[in-house]
Amino acid sequence: MAQIAGSEEIESQRIELSEIGSLRSSFRRHTSSFRATSERGSVNKHDETDENVLKWEAIDRLPTFERLKSSLFDDENGRKVVDVTKLLAPERHMFIERLIKHVENDNLRLLQKLRNRTDKVGVQLPSVEVRYKNLRVEAECKVVQGKPLPTLWNSFQSLVSESVMIPGLKSKRAKIIILKDVSGVIKPGRMTLLLGPPGCGKTTLLKALSGNLNKSLKISGEISYNGYKLEEFVPQKTSAYISQDDLHIPEMSVRETLDFSAHCQGTGTRAEIMMEINRREKEGGIIPDPDVDTFMKAVAIEGQKTTLQTNYILKILGLDICAGTMFGDAMRRGISGGQKKRLTTGEMIVGPTKALFMDEISNGLDSSTTYQIVVCLQHLAHITDASILISLLQPSPEVFDLFDDIMLMAEGRIVYHGPRNNVLEYFEGFGFACPERKGIADFLQEVVSRKDQPAYWCRNEQTYSYVSVETFSTRFKESRLGKEANEDVSKPFTRTQSHEKAISFNVYSLSKWALFRACMSREILLMKRNSFVYIFNSVLLVIAAIITMTVFFRTRLKANLIDANYYLGSLFFSILILLVDGFPELSMTVARLQVFYKQRDICFYPAWAYAIPASVLKIPMSLLASTVWTCLTYYVIGYSPEPGRFFRQLLLLCATHFTSVSMFRFIASVFQTVDAAITMGSIAILILLSFGGFIIPHSKFLMTSTNTTIGLQTLESRGLDFEEYYYWISLCAMFGFALLFNIGFVVALSYFKAPGTRAIISKEKLSQVQGGEGPKQHEHKSKTTQKAVSDPHQGLNIFSFSCHILFHL
Repeated sequence: MAQIAGSEEIESQRIELSEIGSLRSSFRRHTSSFRATSERGSVNKHDETDENVLKWEAIDRLPTFERLKSSLFDDENGRKVVDVTKLLAPERHMFIERLIKHVENDNLRLLQKLRNRTDKVGVQLPSVEVRYKNLRVEAECKVVQGKPLPTLWNSFQSLVSESVMIPGLKSKRAKIIILKDVSGVIKPGRMTLLLGPPGCGKTTLLKALSGNLNKSLKISGEISYNGYKLEEFVPQKTSAYISQDDLHIPEMSVRETLDFSAHCQGTGTRAEIMMEINRREKEGGIIPDPDVDTFMKAVAIEGQKTTLQTNYILKILGLDICAGTMFGDAMRRGISGGQKKRLTTGEMIVGPTKALFMDEISNGLDSSTTYQIVVCLQHLAHITDASILISLLQPSPEVFDLFDDIMLMAEGRIVYHGPRNNVLEYFEGFGFACPERKGIADFLQEVVSRKDQPAYWCRNEQTYSYVSVETFSTRFKESRLGKEANEDVSKPFTRTQSHEKAISFNVYSLSKWALFRACMSREILLMKRNSFVYIFNSVLLVIAAIITMTVFFRTRLKANLIDANYYLGSLFFSILILLVDGFPELSMTVARLQVFYKQRDICFYPAWAYAIPASVLKIPMSLLASTVWTCLTYYVIGYSPEPGRFFRQLLLLCATHFTSVSMFRFIASVFQTVDAAITMGSIAILILLSFGGFIIPHSKFLMTSTNTTIGLQTLESRGLDFEEYYYWISLCAMFGFALLFNIGFVVALSYFKAPGTRAIISKEKLSQVQGGEGPKQHEHKSKTTQKAVSDPHQGLNIFSFSCHILFHL
């Protein structure tokens, strides 16, 4: 690769030197046109030297594909022509540090330069307008009496009620309305703040608009992007939903997480926009800013494992100081809680999507960091025409003032959706005023509460009376803002006015081969990071082999029928050890399932792209384990010294180990939690031992025969006198089972839902909802109770680790 890169660099220098003579003759003409264009404000305002102009001419003469990768780059040796796809990590870091020194000001300046460049040549940026009309979401909840503690009796009752329908038994399920016929428009170029008390339906609205709503929920109404309904395109690739949960692979660093996300999401329309800008600039004789040109070309190249876009996101989110730190978990020290929240945000905005739906992105962040992130998002919305809807619980006044529109929700209804500057005036019309020292965001969330509403009544001449959420919602629909919103939703969208590439119709951004390579590279990286686990397994295997060598030592075994039983015992023990050596695959697979389901649902990659590398890369590990065991024990125990038999045993033990790993991985994908997977894994081992581990000899073969060898007599006495070709049949059967388990692994990952929790509601809360008090915080309480009943991470304890050690020793 170094030779190829060196030859390409020499070739580019040769082209430049060969063209330098012809370029000097046209330099005067180009300089005059350059000055004329500068007077029109269409060129770079920096002073260009003669050599720089000649280098720009050299870039313009390159073929289109090469021109889109070549740009002028400044380093310690001066300005030179470089291939932006070959920028080294230090060069990318230096470039971003020079481009963005103060995040708030320099990022705004950079985005303005990018927008000015596209506007000068008349290139339209893609934008997305999200409309939703009469959106209604219902959830079916299980009604429980009191607190649903996870006892055996409650679990048995739940199982019986869900699987058996008893005539005359009253149903213990109820439908709860989460969103009640809400309508509105999220316009491009504007940033909207979503406010509301916990449980009012904010998360459900964000998931519904982004196409990530749970399939178990019943949704009605209409949602459209630029006139396209959700069924007509892929909303997960057109928009990005940023969850409250920070789900990432613990062994990967911050930079690696962002690089993988950027790789899977692709570049969208950046390459096409860059090509059109470059073509029009060449026709108009326009020389762009070298830094802007380098940045735009570097982030438009698709298929790179690490890009300049990652460095940019790291810088504006303040993650550059921990770029090389692992995410971490309970056993590994990683980044802080605030950095995890910023990483969750950066994982999605590193992609090319123009519609962002963010759910509580400020949890765990200080006010200064929250302000910095929201400022960057504001610049992104205003300058690049992105559509952004952000849910915040308690934004500071400084953060509140950054938003263009406010959406206030309560009890599944929209109480207000309009400009931020008009929100106080709107509620003053109801007789409620915000005190001087009270934050507007806190006032808005409390004014719809029955308990806090009286404190804001400002009409002293009138007697206060409670204004319900339903009244607020009805009055909003009848107001000027509500009527304008209804007109915007009802007005048909002209698709010709929007960019043709703003909507994504492809499920995945990369080809199948590129997806496979990306997942394979990540799996290799994770195996390196988990090398301690594999080394520890190998050490335990060596210890078990040494113990086996001392128990079944060849000098203590004689060639008779009695000691022949010990040889069979050693074979059985070898198979048993390699069988249970795959048991740790349970916990390792379950630990990654949450991240897999998140990335699968947002269309990073399909299930097979994740499952095949995870299965293929375990073959060398199985070969290593079987080789270590066979090399240590085969000749010490005293099996047949023939090399062919040695390699046959090695191959058979390798097939056993690989089948075991595949079986435990399949069990983990089906049962999804550590506790359930360990239980079923133990049952699987018990079944295997029960049906294949006890061989009783026949009494008629106890007498020694002189016509056969002792080995054949021992095998015949236990009904194992098969022909030699049965070995190959058994070997094929082992690999067949392994293939079957891996196919089941792919199917389970493809069609099973993420491990969730039951939607439950108490009888007291249900009576309040049905009694007309509204579903106050029922969603929040249901979620809290669900986590108490079934937490998918609850089983990550020392039990699995202890079982592993016990099985080995």
